[in-house]
Amino acid sequence: MRSTPARYAPRVRESDLLRHIQTRSTLGEGVLVGPGDDCAVVVGTSHQLLKVDQLVEHRHYRAGTPIDLIARKALARPLSDIAAMAGRPRYALAAATLPAGYPHARELFDAVHGWGERFGCPVVGGDIATHDGPLILSISIIGVAHAARGPVLRRGAKSGDDLFVTGSLGGSFDAATGLGRHLTFTPRLDEAAHLADVLGHDLHAMMDLSDGLGIDAGRLAESSGVRVIIERRRIPLSPGITDPSQALQDGEDYELLFTAPPGALPDSGVLPTGCPFARIGRIEIGAGATDETGQDIAAIGWDHR
Repeated sequence: MRSTPARYAPRVRESDLLRHIQTRSTLGEGVLVGPGDDCAVVVGTSHQLLKVDQLVEHRHYRAGTPIDLIARKALARPLSDIAAMAGRPRYALAAATLPAGYPHARELFDAVHGWGERFGCPVVGGDIATHDGPLILSISIIGVAHAARGPVLRRGAKSGDDLFVTGSLGGSFDAATGLGRHLTFTPRLDEAAHLADVLGHDLHAMMDLSDGLGIDAGRLAESSGVRVIIERRRIPLSPGITDPSQALQDGEDYELLFTAPPGALPDSGVLPTGCPFARIGRIEIGAGATDETGQDIAAIGWDHR
């Protein structure tokens, strides 16, 4: 076994690093929610939502991916977090670190601006740098919370709640081509706004599914101080997916996971946007996330190392 050189620190799991950042962060005046949820929440004349996300070549997409799809995903990822709080985007900032000699800079920035307009958050500023490494796109979104409901947090799930998900899960990434739904999804902004309109404060908790249903359910459970139980047979599977285990672990679905009191919604249905939703489990007193047999699922999914 090769030993780790003393000058290098051991690699840290993403969940552990995020937990460290959350516990060590000091919130300034006017900051209602800091690290640990989908977005930061800043109180001004309204609740403002702040989010930044990175898209890194070779990590989040393969070399050779069409420029338009790279730009789309770069905007859609942080917008999915705005949706997770039932917010609306207002503006975007784009910072790019380009590989030295990168020949597609104009095309890339045209595509980023174009998707900003289409998603309703015009790009109003940013920064450019170059380095001897992969393309890195960093997008910051400034949004506002739902006017009546306010921001929907991860920490609001209550014992007795039903657990729901929008859309279908699994198979977002085509291993053969590198393409797939992870590059073409539409953030569930309209769906989240409708749920907040209809449920109001009965929309207890919500988050987006980026790293897999299992690991993200565990994060919701930890934030809310409850136990999440998911019934595998109820998970809506994407076309071509037959094993619920794949839906638990694949990640990059960018659907909404949310809780509401029993009877607030039917077990399944279709939102006015045409997006289906389904009840997939429940919330109980306790901790962690399991399936209906008691198997721990909180570590199933993608955890950056």
